[in-house]
Amino acid sequence: MNKALQPAVFSMVPGANLDAYITSVNTFPLLTADQEKALAERYFQAKDLEAARQLVLAHLRFVVHIARSYSGYGLPQADLIQEGNVGLMKAVKRFDPNVGVRLVSFAVHWIKAEIHEYVIRNWRIVKIATTKAQRKLFFNLRSAKKRLGRLTLAEIDAIATDLNVAPADVREMEGRLAAYDAAFDGHADDDEDKISTAPVYYLEDKRSDPALQYESSHGEESGSEHLHTALNALDERSRDILSQRWLADQKSTLHDLAAKYNVSAERIRQLEKSAMKKLKAALLPHAGGLLALNSA
Repeated sequence: MNKALQPAVFSMVPGANLDAYITSVNTFPLLTADQEKALAERYFQAKDLEAARQLVLAHLRFVVHIARSYSGYGLPQADLIQEGNVGLMKAVKRFDPNVGVRLVSFAVHWIKAEIHEYVIRNWRIVKIATTKAQRKLFFNLRSAKKRLGRLTLAEIDAIATDLNVAPADVREMEGRLAAYDAAFDGHADDDEDKISTAPVYYLEDKRSDPALQYESSHGEESGSEHLHTALNALDERSRDILSQRWLADQKSTLHDLAAKYNVSAERIRQLEKSAMKKLKAALLPHAGGLLALNSA
C-alpha cells in the first residue's frame, strides 16, 4: 500500500463508537460509473491522492457490509472493518480503470483477503490453517457447518468434491474447528472444579522428575568411567591411535599415524579396526551407561 495514500485517505477509523462510524460512512455519496472512472484515471495516471481518497470514502460502506459477514468468529467488528479498509486501499492503488470493471468488483477480493488474514491470525492461539489450501477450506467449511451442523460422511464427500480436496482434509479441518483453546493453568475467576481440569494439573513434565535426572547424570558418569577403563586395557599404540583418530580436537589421518609409527597407512587402519573391536567388546556389558553417554 502506498504510504502516502494512508494519511490522505483516513481521517476517520472505526473505534469505540462503531455505530457513529457506520453512520458517517453511509453519508458519503455513491459514485456513478462515470464519476468512478474519472477519479480512478486521475489516480492511475497522475497519482492524485485526493481522487484516491474519494474512491475509498465512497466504498467504506461496502467494507462494513463484508465485515459483518465475519461476525461469527468472535472478533471485534471494528477490527474486521479496519482490516477490510486496508484491503480497500490496496485495491484502489492497483485498480486499472481501463480494464472495464467497477472498482467494487475488483476490491472485494482484496478486502476479503485482508479480513481472512486477520481472522486466521487472531481466531486461535494455535494456527489451524497455514497453507493457502487450508485457509480456503477453513472459510468454506465454516460457512458449510453453519448450515449443516456436524457433518455426515455423505456431507464430507460432497464438500470435498465441491472444494476439490480430499475427504480426509475436510475431516481434519472439521476436527480443528471443533477444538478450542484452553488456558494452561486456568483462570482465577473460574470455579474450583473448572480450574482443576486445567492442563497444568494433568500434563506431566518429566524433565523435573528427580529419578530421571539422577539416572541421566549417573549414566553419563558411569559411561565415562567404563570408556576410560576400556581404553586403558588396550596397548599403548592402539590406545594412542584411537585417541588421535577419534578423541583429539585435531584428529590425525591414517598417513599421519603411519609416519609416526613408521608403518603403512593400511597397517594403521587394521590396528584401528582391531582396537575398536576390543573396545566394543569391553563396553558391551555396560551398554546402558554407554547409551547414556552418547545421548548426552
